[in-house]
Amino acid sequence: MLDTTQPLETLAAIDLGSNSFHMIIARWDGERFQVVDKLKEMVRLGGGLTEEGDLTPEAQQRALETLGRFGERLRGMPEGSVRAVGTNTLRQAKRAVGFLDLAQAALGHPIEIISGQEEGRIIYAGIANGITDQREGNRLVVDIGGGSTEVIVGHDHDVLACESNYMGCVSFSQRFFPDDVLTRDRFDAAVLAGRQELRAIEHVYPMLGWSHALGSSGTIRSTQDIILQNGLGPIGLTLDSLYRLRDALVDAGHVDKVKLDGLSDDRKPVFHGGLAVLISVFESLGIEEMTVSDCALREGLIFELAGRVQRADIRNETIAELAKRHLVDRAQSTRVERCAMAMFTQLDEPWELGGEVAAARLRWACRIHEVGLSIAHSRYHKHGSYIVENAHLPGFSRQDQQLLWALVRSHRRRLKPHRFDNQPERNRERSLRLTIILRLAVLLCRGRVDAAAPETLVVTSKGTHKLHLTFPEGYLDASPLTVADLETERDYLKDAGYKLRW
Repeated sequence: MLDTTQPLETLAAIDLGSNSFHMIIARWDGERFQVVDKLKEMVRLGGGLTEEGDLTPEAQQRALETLGRFGERLRGMPEGSVRAVGTNTLRQAKRAVGFLDLAQAALGHPIEIISGQEEGRIIYAGIANGITDQREGNRLVVDIGGGSTEVIVGHDHDVLACESNYMGCVSFSQRFFPDDVLTRDRFDAAVLAGRQELRAIEHVYPMLGWSHALGSSGTIRSTQDIILQNGLGPIGLTLDSLYRLRDALVDAGHVDKVKLDGLSDDRKPVFHGGLAVLISVFESLGIEEMTVSDCALREGLIFELAGRVQRADIRNETIAELAKRHLVDRAQSTRVERCAMAMFTQLDEPWELGGEVAAARLRWACRIHEVGLSIAHSRYHKHGSYIVENAHLPGFSRQDQQLLWALVRSHRRRLKPHRFDNQPERNRERSLRLTIILRLAVLLCRGRVDAAAPETLVVTSKGTHKLHLTFPEGYLDASPLTVADLETERDYLKDAGYKLRW
């Protein structure tokens, strides 16, 4: 039961999968959540992804109509209470930025694209927080989606290993059963391809070991239901029960002729591909038995959203760990952050920067802008941007990681607005303005001592593309190097379409 003496938060999580879109709405009491609404629609976004990486107009239309219905249910929920993530299909779509603008407008909330590793981490968080079985030892978690399969080994709430594999119920159904004919040879070919995909972890994961294996997602839950309802095995998936189910599909010979209790019409067109993936995972890792978890990506998103509401944001830990690993000068990053946030406070409203969400992004950039110094001082902003672009950053969506890359890359030297083209259109100018604040903070703190930056600085916006700095009396006369840097920065900003005055 919910403890109604505690303040309640209503949160929503949306999983834009390759096969179906899911949404849950939950009430959070500070320790646990109660689901108050669920929506699920088969969109088959992955089926609309062309070989060139484009989404067909039909797939986009299905997605936008579904998101419009989801958005109606979310109407009135404040910013920050909804988290929507796109997985494998949106990761592969080459021109997803334009579609994302339309999708976010339909939903009424931001949509993030997350990496396969990040997807696996959140799935594990959902299972680890929702599990009632407290057996000792490591856990193996498997989640089969429409286009990817995440395989994770974890202990308690910590992920020890995570691998995202390019195989799922939609992709394998299309690849190995294009005409919906079901034969043993086709199943064997699909399973072999799955085992090839899993070869990199085939020996590593068993060495880590696990005391119990858990499966999540629609494919695995449906497999358990079908096996039970058709008398093909007991509770707890085994390789023998999976083989019996495979043989039942082969006996039918064609998807249209499959008659199995528990197999819905929505799942029937892609179920065989998911089953082949599941068999390959069992064979590769030597799994003896797997139990089915009710929690998955959506529940993990709810737990993480609740953490953000309570200011326990994993992204802060990720940034701190990255800075520590690369020996960032903490005193200097603190100076830059203090100066940048003072300017942000003055410019947030006139420049429409985005409030606390934008402030957090600026703080993170301040804390890691010198991460590239661990490689070399020369062109360190380029080294740093490479690190940020390619590092695994738990908690960060692909868009936020790309924004951090652009902020670190652009905090010195020439400012090129095209680096922000991968952001949603409504965020591009905001992102450029955050960069200008970061650049000025780095410039004013270049002396690397607390006395270098002015004690007070008044920043005013003279129109949308004009900035005026007012320094304490005598500061500029005593700081000729800063004046020279400001003059150089004025030229850089002019090239980017902004005027700087002081």
